[in-house]
Amino acid sequence: MIESNELAGRHIVLGLSGGIACYKAAELTRRLVKAGATVQVVMTDAAMQFITPVTMQALSDRAVVTSQWDAREPNNMAHINLSRGADAIVVAPASADFIAKLAHGAADDLLALLCIARPIERCPLLVAPAMNREMWAHPATQRNAAQVRADGALLLGPDSGDQACGEVGDGRMLEPEALLDELVAFFQPKCLVGRRVLITAGPTFEPVDPVRGITNLSSGKMGFAIARAAAEAGAAVTLVAGPVHLPTPRGVRRIDVTTAQQMHAAVLPLAARHGVFIATAAVADWRPAAASERKVKKRAGEPAPAIQMVENPDILAEVARLPDGPYCVGFAAESHDLIANARAKRVRKGVPLIVANLGPATFGRDDNALTLVDAQGEHELPRADKLTLARALIAEIAERLPAFAA
Repeated sequence: MIESNELAGRHIVLGLSGGIACYKAAELTRRLVKAGATVQVVMTDAAMQFITPVTMQALSDRAVVTSQWDAREPNNMAHINLSRGADAIVVAPASADFIAKLAHGAADDLLALLCIARPIERCPLLVAPAMNREMWAHPATQRNAAQVRADGALLLGPDSGDQACGEVGDGRMLEPEALLDELVAFFQPKCLVGRRVLITAGPTFEPVDPVRGITNLSSGKMGFAIARAAAEAGAAVTLVAGPVHLPTPRGVRRIDVTTAQQMHAAVLPLAARHGVFIATAAVADWRPAAASERKVKKRAGEPAPAIQMVENPDILAEVARLPDGPYCVGFAAESHDLIANARAKRVRKGVPLIVANLGPATFGRDDNALTLVDAQGEHELPRADKLTLARALIAEIAERLPAFAA
């Protein structure tokens, strides 16, 4: 769920066309309002067959507009007035019929009218398709969707899964939480457009036997937040994740690994094809020289088994040594002497930027405080939720890239 006030100060016109997915628009409205947005709902006649304006008014705290002939507007021009103060128009659900109207410039109802009458350069249009899988796959719908994109609208989805008709496939409207995430991401600065970003996240797990292993307390939350923030900023993001139970950020390619050697094998072939490498993963420094094929049993009176350890590959240092390699950002999760250890790590790894934090104070938490350490000194990012910090870090990295490329 998006943190509150992510859309503070934003005014959203939410349009509903006809479809069973109108029930999701109620939850979407609630989430938009909770995120700080003001929401003006506009409904077509078909939408009112699925959900009532009373419901949408109660959730948005604004009278719902349903007709281009609404006399409450002093100039009787609702189709003009509604779009002029909007930061975005979101049509969810957008039926096959409504997408066809947009593609062909038809304007026989208020929602279609205001989409066409909006100032394109300052009032974006986001469209969430919702229909039966055969309707979505039909060549006419695909042509119309392509035309709507070409005309400057952003299509959100559709998703795939169970449909109200009992069939399964593409055409489901995105869930309200996903739509909210998409809208928040849309408003983020696009400072990494055209960039490819490779990120590692989470712990590694080094097996001792089939049921035991050596790992750490990293939850992966910071790395996943950075992956999301980089994708929001317009980058093509690949996330190499250790064993964590976190949903993949939308638009991010994910590769799951377990051990440090597996992470090394996944990262090294990809690194040269990316312009930025952010190593947030808490990679185990050592692993057992040989894992037992069977569970090591405890036997009464016998001493604890000795485990011979060998050093794992240093992924960050190897990437940093690549000729024409990416801009490298390392993380230092320390228990003490934070700045001194971070400075030493930056030099030892040969990277331009280290992000330092106190590991025991942040593992598993939803907030953090970071210190950026580079050749010029230190810069603190004060305590905040991890997504806010991730966005601030991505902005910092974007500012440094031109000098790195030069």
